[in-house]
Amino acid sequence: MSGKRIFSFITVFVFCSSIARSQQLVTVEEAIAAALKNNFDILLAENDSAAAAINKKYIYGGFLPTVNGTVGRAQTISAQKQKFDGRDDVEGKGIRSTNLNAAINLNLVLFDGLKMFATRDRINELYALGRINLKNQVVNSTAAVINAYYIIVRQKQQLKAIDEQMSINEERVKLADRKLSVGLGTKPELLQAKVDLNAQKATRLQQQSIMAQSKEQLNQLTGMQLPQPFEVSDSIPINDGMTIETIQNNIQSTSPTILQAIKNVDISRIMLKEVKATRWPTVSFGSAYNFTQVNNVNNINPFASIFSQNKGFNYGFTASIPILNYLNVNRNIKQAQLDVAYQEIALKQQKNAVDVLVKAGFYDYQYQVSLLKLEEDNIELAKENVSIALERFKLGVSTFLELREAQKSLEDAYDRLIAARYNTKLSETELLRLKGELVK
Repeated sequence: MSGKRIFSFITVFVFCSSIARSQQLVTVEEAIAAALKNNFDILLAENDSAAAAINKKYIYGGFLPTVNGTVGRAQTISAQKQKFDGRDDVEGKGIRSTNLNAAINLNLVLFDGLKMFATRDRINELYALGRINLKNQVVNSTAAVINAYYIIVRQKQQLKAIDEQMSINEERVKLADRKLSVGLGTKPELLQAKVDLNAQKATRLQQQSIMAQSKEQLNQLTGMQLPQPFEVSDSIPINDGMTIETIQNNIQSTSPTILQAIKNVDISRIMLKEVKATRWPTVSFGSAYNFTQVNNVNNINPFASIFSQNKGFNYGFTASIPILNYLNVNRNIKQAQLDVAYQEIALKQQKNAVDVLVKAGFYDYQYQVSLLKLEEDNIELAKENVSIALERFKLGVSTFLELREAQKSLEDAYDRLIAARYNTKLSETELLRLKGELVK
């Protein structure tokens, strides 16, 4: 590679680096905060929870009486003909009659087999389930944001590793060109060094494209609230001190999926109470105030009133006793009992599933932590190996093939180390997600 082309590449690299530094840094905490306010899945879960909260707010409406008012006014225009014994017949047209009526009715259920109390309890449990569903969505969305954030950090670290490889390849090109100019090198050696450098440039462009796509995915999780453009942190913090006892402790009272299953059991049992209440009679108190007024115009009957008015108050009790309704009550009770049994089995299944996932996740976590420590030691060996190979190549005591092999080993070591860091963070996040402690 000519000195002019190398200088041009370095200039572009420095310019891109200055642009990256000018980008606003977004921390993982800021990304999570933006998602908690604007993530669409969380907003939908909040909407469902708000609907349950509205039902809870009016929970005692079922204990109150119903009061309805009715008002009606009717006009009649008719033609009449009447015949009598002992007097003349009468006949008339355009006979008008105005009928005005109004009423206020009150009905209060005094006893319905305690169904109203069961309904109240079910609404309370549905509200609690809505809150648990919201927390579950918050935990899942937070885990998605953390994973999306650190995959960008991973790609950023990969980009730095590529830059380091490019600097080595640039040095190789310089050394190969210098050796060729003094007659100590070969043309294929210089060409291969340039080919390797160009391959690294292509890899760097591809890595930048992947980072840009990953940033858009993270921004989507936050409801498109992140600044454009933005930068992420350089490191992935790892908690390597987690224990299986810490994760399993009290998990049945913190895991959203287990809490969901518990609430479903509670709701199914309350619904069984509601169905059983239909076996009992329903006793209600009813009362009404009625008003009726009739105006007759052009009445042809001399004995009929031209105006009448009635108003009064009445009250009483009614009882509705179920006797036979096609055995629907028995059928509904058996269906409700089956639903209770189903939800209890689902709860046991969910507890078992969470237990298995926690154990498997912790085994993976232990493996990733151990692998990370191994790769952190290995990267130092690979760096030292490349440094020695480069010096030997400068002194002419080794071939470019040996240097390329050392470079390849360093590249693979970086890939494994960066992957180990990210995978360790993934396993750590998954354990906290299963326990429901990503968000307090």
